[in-house]
Amino acid sequence: MGPRLADIARHAGVSEATVSRVLNDKPGVGADTRTAVLTALDVLGYERPARLRQRSAGLVGMVVPELENPVFPMFAQAAEGALAQYGYTPVLCTQTPGGIAEDEYVEMLMERNVSGIIFVSGLHADTTASHERYRRLVSRKLPIVLVNGYSESIPAAFVSCDDREAGRLAVNHLVALGHTRIGFTSGPDRYVPVRRKLEGYHEAMAANGLPPEGKVELSLFGVEGGHAAAVRLLDRGVTAIVCGSDLMALGAIRAARQRGLSVPHDFSAIGYDDSQLIAFTDPPLTTVRQPVQAMALAAVRTLYDEIAGHPVSRAEYLFDPELVVRGSTGTAPIPAVGTGPLPAM
Repeated sequence: MGPRLADIARHAGVSEATVSRVLNDKPGVGADTRTAVLTALDVLGYERPARLRQRSAGLVGMVVPELENPVFPMFAQAAEGALAQYGYTPVLCTQTPGGIAEDEYVEMLMERNVSGIIFVSGLHADTTASHERYRRLVSRKLPIVLVNGYSESIPAAFVSCDDREAGRLAVNHLVALGHTRIGFTSGPDRYVPVRRKLEGYHEAMAANGLPPEGKVELSLFGVEGGHAAAVRLLDRGVTAIVCGSDLMALGAIRAARQRGLSVPHDFSAIGYDDSQLIAFTDPPLTTVRQPVQAMALAAVRTLYDEIAGHPVSRAEYLFDPELVVRGSTGTAPIPAVGTGPLPAM
């Protein structure tokens, strides 16, 4: 059965007329649009027309968890640009609740004879998931690179942001502003990046002589998770919160404002990622920037070397995060009379 234009058009986000022009190799279609149509053809399992098959060499799968968190589209876009420089066409696979699972995407990508796969924050980052799936891919000689979520049980190349340092940077910034009651929230602790950020938080709190007890509240990633965690932490008297994502930080700020607190005069929040538009929130968000561009480029270069048969290190490539100070953090609020510690005699 021939390809259905409507299906391809819907997947590529273009008109059926545009799909027809691409399939018939007609002029008047931009390079990006042509790539989107051909990628849709591949993902949906249709054979490319004979005249276009020579362009199908060099497909690379890219599996990301979802697109709601802006950092994942940032990774996909950065990797796509880098792959294009090497002559590869990315096949973006996005997981959504109740949608296609990671293993199903991998099976589909293997059927399309991809040259390799980049996994961003996939099941490799989940300490409760079986990593045998990745060992099988390695044993089948399929080049893979895993981003954010190191596991020594997988003999593959890893590219990660230094999440421990991210936790330390955030705490030290808040301590420098006079905060002593500093909370921490992130996603579930089964994820390697969450555990590492939490380790960095605990290390920095201990180094500054601050007790972390009762100040950690793990939740779900996203605005709602950050809001729920902040409500509980504010009940325990924290004046600042280190968050595992920018979206969680926005949720924390919302929770503070619902209590009539001013940000950053009464309450400070730090995000993580420095995703697009975060500099334009109200107030602009202080965050720990993940070097997405550099990490994506490293992942693509490593995959390219592996595809080309060059020796690739199985170690983890760690990238330094960067503290970006904006308007959501300020000096610690002065306790009201009668509520603070007694002055030293």
